[in-house]
Parts: sequence; C-alpha cells; structure tokens
Amino acid sequence: MVADTVVTMSFVPVTGRAVFRAAQPPRDSAVEFVDSRRSVSLPMRAALPVLKKAYAASDLHPSVALVASAAHLGLRFVAAGQLEPDGGSWAVRYTPEDEERVRLLASARAYDDLDGGAAEALVREIVAAVADAVPTSAPKATGSGAFRESLQTRLARYRTDEGPVTSALPLRQAQDIASLVRLSFRVEAPEEDLLAGSLTLVPQVHDEADQLHVADAARLWDEEDDHGFGPRARTHVQVALRGAAEAWPVLDRLLDLPVPAALTLTSDEVVGLLEDGVERLKERGVDVLWPRSLSRDLTTSVAVDRAPSSSTSAAREDLMRESPLGEKGLFAFQWQVALGGEPLDAAEMDALATAAGPILRLRGAWAVVHPSVLRRARKRLLKRISGGEALAVALTGQVPAEVAEVAPGEKVILGASIARLRDEVIAATSGPAVDVPPELQATLRGYQIEGLTWLAGITSLGLGGCLADDMGLGKTLMTIALHLHRQKEHTGPTLVVCPASLLGNWEAELARFAPEVEVRRHHGAERDVDGASGVVLTTYGTMRRDVELLSAVSWGLVVADEAQHVKNAASATAKALREIPSHARVALTGTPVENNLTELWALLDWCVPGLLGSRLAFRRAWASQIEAGADVGKAKEFAALVGPFLLRRRKSDPGVAPELPPKTETDHLLSLTREQTVLYEAYVRDAMARIERLDADDPQRRGLVLSLLTGLKQICNHPAQFLKQEGGRIAGRSQKIDLLDELVSTVLAEDGAVLIFTQYVAMARLLETHWAAAGVEHQFLHGGTPVAERSRMVERFQAGEVPVFLLSLKAGGVGLNLTRADHVIHVDRWWNPAVEDQATDRAHRIGQTRTVQVHRLITQGTVEERVAELLQRKRVLADAVLGAGEAALTELSNAELRELVKLGPQKRRKRRRIAS
Repeated sequence: MVADTVVTMSFVPVTGRAVFRAAQPPRDSAVEFVDSRRSVSLPMRAALPVLKKAYAASDLHPSVALVASAAHLGLRFVAAGQLEPDGGSWAVRYTPEDEERVRLLASARAYDDLDGGAAEALVREIVAAVADAVPTSAPKATGSGAFRESLQTRLARYRTDEGPVTSALPLRQAQDIASLVRLSFRVEAPEEDLLAGSLTLVPQVHDEADQLHVADAARLWDEEDDHGFGPRARTHVQVALRGAAEAWPVLDRLLDLPVPAALTLTSDEVVGLLEDGVERLKERGVDVLWPRSLSRDLTTSVAVDRAPSSSTSAAREDLMRESPLGEKGLFAFQWQVALGGEPLDAAEMDALATAAGPILRLRGAWAVVHPSVLRRARKRLLKRISGGEALAVALTGQVPAEVAEVAPGEKVILGASIARLRDEVIAATSGPAVDVPPELQATLRGYQIEGLTWLAGITSLGLGGCLADDMGLGKTLMTIALHLHRQKEHTGPTLVVCPASLLGNWEAELARFAPEVEVRRHHGAERDVDGASGVVLTTYGTMRRDVELLSAVSWGLVVADEAQHVKNAASATAKALREIPSHARVALTGTPVENNLTELWALLDWCVPGLLGSRLAFRRAWASQIEAGADVGKAKEFAALVGPFLLRRRKSDPGVAPELPPKTETDHLLSLTREQTVLYEAYVRDAMARIERLDADDPQRRGLVLSLLTGLKQICNHPAQFLKQEGGRIAGRSQKIDLLDELVSTVLAEDGAVLIFTQYVAMARLLETHWAAAGVEHQFLHGGTPVAERSRMVERFQAGEVPVFLLSLKAGGVGLNLTRADHVIHVDRWWNPAVEDQATDRAHRIGQTRTVQVHRLITQGTVEERVAELLQRKRVLADAVLGAGEAALTELSNAELRELVKLGPQKRRKRRRIAS
C-alpha cells in the first residue's frame, strides 16, 4: 500500500471482501487501494500480505488499523486450527476466551465513524473471510454436486458478463475465478535491440481453463477486441502486474503506461533480469518465455588441469615429469564454459570474457549469457593447486569447498594430465607384481611382495604412501627391498628417520638383508651428509636440529619409521620433516590412527601434500562427520580416497602370516584390598568435591580430572605407588602383585619368557624391588635406557639369559623384536588399544613359533574395569574412528565422571579368555 494514501474502510460480507476507498463508500466487493495514480482491487487472500505489513506499521488510519488487526486475529485462529466446515465454506470455532478477544479488539480499534457494535460486527466478518480464504483444502460438505453445479452456472454468467457472482457462491469458489487467468512475459529480440544489447518484454495473459488460449495483455485494454477472457480479466492482470512489479521493480514502468503493451530493457536491466528477476517472478507464478533463436544454453563446469604459466622453462617441465608434488601451482582449478555441451575454445572464451553486456554472438548466433557465467569467464583461473589437491579431485570428483564460487555438485572436468596421473595411480597400486631385487638376501612372503609392489608403484610416480601393516609383518624388510628396487633407476639416496632406539635395528636389518648397501648413521658427534649415497639413518631429534643440512641433499626417498611420532603436524619435528625435499615419501607405522583421524591426516599430508586439504578443511569435510557417525557412507568415500596411499594388513587377514601361531588374550579381574578401597573412595570423594566446585569450562578442571584418573590407576596398581612410599612391605597389599608372582613363577617353571608392560616407571621400580628380594632374575627397559644398553638387553632376552623383561610401555612398545617371549602381561591399562596391541606385537610377530598368551590385569568395580569396557568397543571401531583417548574423558560432565570413577561391588577373581 502506498505510504501516503489516506483511506477509509468498509466491508462487504456477501463475498467476504474488504473495501478500501479514499473517503468514499464501497462500490464493489474488492479490497481496493487508491492513490493518485491507480486503483487496484484485490481478493482477501491477495490482500493479506498487505494487511500483515500494515499490522506491523505505525501511523495508520484507524480504519486500516482495525482491518489489519482483525485479519491478524483471523490468521491466528487459522494457525491454531480453530476451523470447522460451514456448508461449503470454513468458519471459526470460537471459545469463550476468543469471544472476549473479539470484543476487546473492537473496543480498542473503534473510531469516530465506527462505534463499538459496528466495529465488532466488522471484526467478525473479516475473521470469517480470512478463515475461509487461507486454508488450502476444501471443507467436506453435503450437497457437493449442487455446489459444483452452482459454480459452473456462475462461471458461465461470469464469462458472458451476465452480472457479478452472487452471494450464493462461496468465497473459496469466488476466489477460484480470480485465478482463471495467469500472467507471463514473452521476450522479443529484434536485431536492432540485440545490437544495442537490449531486449523487449511483452506481457501475456493465459487462460487457465484453456492452456491454448494465450494473448498479449494489451488486447484486454481494447474495448472492441473480443479476446474471450471475460470482463474482469483486465482487473486480474492489473493485480498480477502489480505483484510482478513488487517482485522485480523494473516492471513499475509498465504500470505507468496507459496500456501495458511492452517494456524495452536496457543492457543493465537485462543483467538484472537474468541475475534475479527471472527467479523472483517465478516465485510469483510468472514465467519469462525466451525465444528459441536466442540461445541460453551456456553451462559452466570446473576444469582441473595443468596451470597456465607464462614460463615454459625446461626446469618446470622437468619438475612436472619428476614429481607432481614438487611445486605448488602445477595444476589449477579453472572455469570451463560450454555451449550446447561443447566447450568454448580459447578465442570464444576471450570474447565472452571481454563482452560489454550479457548479449553477444557466439558461433554465428545470438546468445544471452547469465551474469554468473560472464563472471566465471572473466575470472577464468580459480586457484592454483598442488598435484595432491588435483589428485584428490580426480579420485573423488568433488571440488573442495574452499574453492571460491563452486557450488555443491558442480561438474568437474578432468584435464588430460591429471586424468593420466589418476589412471597411473590406480594402475600402480593394482598392477602386476614387481620382481624382487636379486640383491635382497631374503625370501619375501606373498603379502610382502604385494607391499613391495605397492610401494614401488606409488613412489615411481613421485607420490608417497603410508605402509601401516601390523607390527611384526616386515615393514622394515619391505622398505629395504624398495630401496634396492629404486636404485635401478638411480633415484638418489634414501633417508630413514626413526626413534633413536631403532637405529641399531635398522643397521642390523640392512647388514643382514642388503649387505652391499652403503649405510651411514647421521647421529651423535660426527654428522656429515656430503656425498651421501645408499641409506642414511638419523633420528627425529637430529633431523630437527640438522634440517638445513639434510635439506641440501637431493633425496630419492625419505622414510619416516614409527611415523606416529609426527602425528602432530604443528610440532617442530613434523614441520622440520616437511622441509626436507625428496622425490617420494613413505611413512611406516603400525598405528596410523591412535586417537583420531587428524593423526592420519598429518601422515598422509606429508606423504601426499594437499590430498586431504588443510587440517581445518579435513576436519569439516571428513573427520567430524566420520567420527560422529552422522553419515555411514562418508567412511566408505574416505576409504576410497585414501585407499591408493594407505596399505594396511593385519596378522589375522587371510593369506597374511598363516604360519603365525595363535594369540590368546586373558582379562584377569581382581579385587582391591581393604587398604586400596579406603584410598580409592577417599580420593574420589576429595577430588570430585574440588572438580564440582569449578565451572565446566574452567581450565583447571581438565587438569584435576587427569590427576584424578592417574591417581586412581596408581591406587589400583599398588598403594605404595600412589603414596610414593620407598621401602616397606610390597606383597599382600595388591592382588596385582600376588597374581604377577603366580604368573611369573609359572612361566619360569615352564622354561618360558615373559614381557611385563607398565606405563609407570614408579610401578616398575616397585616390582624390581620386590623381585630382587625374591631372587627373580629380570631386567628393566625405560625411556632413559641408552641405545647401546637397549640393544644388549634385547640380545640377552632373545638368548634366554634373562627370562623376565620389564618394560615401560611408551619406551618398549615399539621397534623391538622379542619373539623369545610366549607371555605378555599388561599390569595397567593404557587408554588406547592400538598402543597395547603395538606392545603385544613385540612378541606376536614374524619369527614367533609358540602361542602367545596375553594377560591384562584389571581391578573390578573401578575406573580400570570401565575403561576396559570402553577399550573393547573402541577396538571394534578402530578401523573407522577412534576417540580422543584420556583427553576425551576430561570433557565428561560431573555426573558422567562420577559414574566412571565410582567404586562398584568387588567380586571374586575371575578370568576371561579371548583367543585370536
């Protein structure tokens, strides 16, 4: 409604329509808005949007305020479902409270020309009209055949101009008459308009009862034209034009014309029509019809191919051939425009990019181009990307969300170079087996030949991969074979980065399986890589300190052994590793995912930079959805993406290490002693009191929770460990000590050997003191054990000189071959099953000939038992998602945390055996 219009208002109940007239009585049954330029009549349903706006406005004429308030009340009754059939119409079902509401509204909105009684009657009539106009389904009523006959009769009278629809015609049927015509716009494009970059819009009227009956709207203004649309069609077209102008204001110019025959659009207005006008009009039910001679069949897609470059230097070409990971920007996302499915050539793309407006000639015909297509043609180059990023698009067919303006599901076109690389990756990871290098002094098993073939194929393309086989399946041997295989092509020296504890193991394995390979240890006081060849061994710490020195060498291959050491991509060690250039990279780890999928991202982003996008993009696109289990198919899509670059085999897989003996796992459920029970309950009570006084987001809370969990696990081990007691009685204060004595004595009696893992050095020291007094021969390996002494310990154990090997879980859980052991005991539970499995695999690995018995000591009714249950579920889900370990428990609510740590009932010791 025009803001400066001053109106009075009345209501005609015959047809359920309100009338607005400027200081005049109503003349017909329409809602009529009058200003200095035009007069428009609307049925109630079409008037409701205006009345809703008026209800929220201020400074209204009292008559408008009354009508708007009454219409708002009617809409509330409809929304509440307070309707019932009344003949062929809908009527409001009033409650006593509603009756009072109507009276209050009428009293509040009455004004000088309308007293309270008349105002109340008017409110009820407006509410009735709204109630019947808004519902979309017709009420069930008797005599439906009579109503149909009545409608047909009145429609005939309406068509032949025999008079207005009478009061016998229900409101809903009267509104159906208003929709008997529909508005559209025909686009005309004469040559002279096209040359000027303009178009002409011609309004058309359609007969809804006869789809073939279409005419220019201007004919309705010709009194002598027998157009066949009825006498009220002009009013309906005026209403439709007004609505169309509200949707796209350019059409206001049509409303100013005496006869709305046609509207010529400027070039800028054509852009507006294409940009949003067509869609806005479509929302109002108004179509824009384009001529066939004016093509609009231009589509865009994202092309991934070699990046355009002003430089065509031989060095760049050599780099491209050498490795797609060598330089950022070798590939690029670019827009590709097609006409009728045929891509435009370079000259046509240039013409499109330099077009002054949306109308131009392409391939001998005129075309109207959507502004978004013009923008994409002008931008052309979206983003330069690495080979890894391009390869991810080729494998998934999806464009990363961070690429600008690319809509979800945007079609992706692969250029020849990236399509070739994708095909080579697929072929390299599934091709025929390579020949085992004759220099290798070992016989490879079938699965090891498959591993060598995969490694050779993926690294030959200048890419990298993560070999994530179970511990003990020969990852070191397969990597040595890979080095020998690559030396045929003279690819340069190999750098192996590993924990310091594994330097001796690598030297021994190379000397055993590839004695002719030159091996240099880059560690200790003398460090020099000048003229490096063969294999250079270094540690993560040395690599971090000597990154500049190591980066000066053209490495053919860089190997990160026990690569979980660089699972934190933000660490200084991981950053230094990324700075060392190489033709190919291989990560070796038995636990590619220890805690969450971001750790796998860190490994693969080093092996194949850009494959999984940035860390944040990876979390949004993959990790968060997979870990939450929100999308079952997401894990399969992710597996397909990383499949070519991640090889994981387990000892239990068919065809893998069939000669490996079985592994039997036993959970020993123990009870707390009285001393442990008192300590446990008191510590829970005191710690929870401190925790519950803090807000959930208080940073101190996390530390207190971790301290609580650590303290409870120490109490479960032995009171002396928690109390930090030195000396004194050890036996009889913890069932774990009693069971350990029993198990160790049994192993020694059977001439066996046992590995005993604990995560606490203090607990290991207690056991050393206890066994020294009992005369049990043992040795203890921990993080402070020198490398040389570590190697001697392994030799003594393997030779049978020391049958009891006590190890710190973190220091002794990786890189050791301890197949002399036929028993493995976990004194306390680590929070990650992958770490425990890794420790167990020190004994259960290739070379083991006896059944390995794994014992886990668990105090029942305590946090240890509940964590054991969590770990069992976690082990089942480890292939897809692992939680955040102990850190995740700090996010528990106070109630959840109390449930986790509370002391449950103590039962008699029992054992659960699990064979694998």
